[in-house]
Amino acid sequence: MPRRDMTATPLAPVTATLQAMFGTDDLPGLARGLLVDDEFVWAPATTLIDGTRLPELLRGAGVRWRGTPHACAALAWKSYSYWTALPAVLGWASARRVPLLDPSDVLIHFEDHRPLITLGLRRSITVAVLPNDPLAVAGLPQVRVVADETALLGELRASLLDAHLAPLITAIQSEVRVGTRTLLGSVASGIAHGLLRAADALPGPTVQNIDSVLGALDLADLVELVPGPAGEPTVQRRTCCLAFTLPSPKVCQGCCVRQP
Repeated sequence: MPRRDMTATPLAPVTATLQAMFGTDDLPGLARGLLVDDEFVWAPATTLIDGTRLPELLRGAGVRWRGTPHACAALAWKSYSYWTALPAVLGWASARRVPLLDPSDVLIHFEDHRPLITLGLRRSITVAVLPNDPLAVAGLPQVRVVADETALLGELRASLLDAHLAPLITAIQSEVRVGTRTLLGSVASGIAHGLLRAADALPGPTVQNIDSVLGALDLADLVELVPGPAGEPTVQRRTCCLAFTLPSPKVCQGCCVRQP
């Protein structure tokens, strides 16, 4: 990709990878192009963490899945954490360029009824890069240059997990009884599934990419990569998203709950 494009559109590697993964940029879960220009219908993800809009998310999950409150909350979390983590994880894996997903820079709305919730990113979102990235010398105010790969993964963890997902878990647990390990298992599974799906569009060994990200997040013990029918790596969960408890039970591929 030309240097000019790499600096003019900092998240171009992420949107290109999403396009390659799904064959479209009209995704039921993310704003088209990721970045939000008009924030009229949007609210920051802090409104989930502080409880303002969390009941709306949980009510929507109850209507959609009609299960117990804790099962619906776990499934809402599974969807939310997948789409939230994906831009940061793909940014790291595709170009070592990580949008820092502080909840004040992640936007949400419930206007599109295809997904449970839609997420987008503020144009001013900070992007962490390595010193050899063209963005490092571009003079953009939202760019944070870090020393090395370890520091970059540390920024990914601090913004995605410590500042965003962990406080949201606490907020969810104030509304319903659902275990932290259950919820973090969905984060680990979503990251592994996302990187496997994007494998053909990403540089480097996919299994190593998964190990690096999950290791940085201390989530590696929640999933295992096992050979699939053709020997390809597949995700085996060590926790359950609780979909098997729904009125129409579902046992996901790789679930720790086995079908009879």
